[in-house]
Amino acid sequence: MSSSQTPTSETPIVRMDKVNKHFGDLHVLKDIDLEIAPGEVVVIIGASGSGKSTLIRCVNGLEEFQYGHIEVDGNELLPNGKSAKALQTIRTEVGMVFQQFNLFPHLSVLDNVTLAPIKVRGTPRQQAVANARRLLERVGIADQADKSPTQLSGGQQQRVALARALTMEPRLMLFDEPTSALDPEMIGEVLDAMRELARDGMTMMIVTHEMGFAREVADRVIYIHGGQIVEQGPPGVVFDNPQHERTQSFLSRVLKH
Repeated sequence: MSSSQTPTSETPIVRMDKVNKHFGDLHVLKDIDLEIAPGEVVVIIGASGSGKSTLIRCVNGLEEFQYGHIEVDGNELLPNGKSAKALQTIRTEVGMVFQQFNLFPHLSVLDNVTLAPIKVRGTPRQQAVANARRLLERVGIADQADKSPTQLSGGQQQRVALARALTMEPRLMLFDEPTSALDPEMIGEVLDAMRELARDGMTMMIVTHEMGFAREVADRVIYIHGGQIVEQGPPGVVFDNPQHERTQSFLSRVLKH
């Protein structure tokens, strides 16, 4: 069992040091120590309410934490939201895909994808459109560019959300259960797009209940229980030979033999 960060020879793109998060009296994250290396794919697993989503939402400042430190690509987040300048930088370098797609229904797919680079980075529209079309091709929906999001399936909408996040050329991608709102037959197409990102070397932190996918793409699997990192390691080790009884119990419930 390992409950501390895995050391790496590279400068970590994410470093969390004794991070604690409270929602009122509820202690959601407890002394989280974690490092993510550039190009590493880390999958975070655990039961609902264990703190998985809160952990990755702290990385890009969507949730404030009360104690500890978080550093993302050299930018330090401080407790209690006292990091406005760093937060602005981090949010331009960290992409995130949520359970819900959060697309603007009154805009076309292409306009949804080009909005952030044009408005936030001042990218010329012609350049933003060319890049958006390339990314829509990359996630397999180039032919949907002129449609409204409401005309697309859930899997297609989630791939639009992925392309939208990639337009900002993020150094790190966060995924918060990106397939949990999808019908079963649509899950595969989103996971395929994520597999492609992993093959391309994108640094990724993924919260998911898709254990087969986790085994396939992860460099490291982290199991969280009660707001603490209980066990972590290569997927073959965590899934096939878990050391902690809590990990064993969780996996025995979710894995189908």
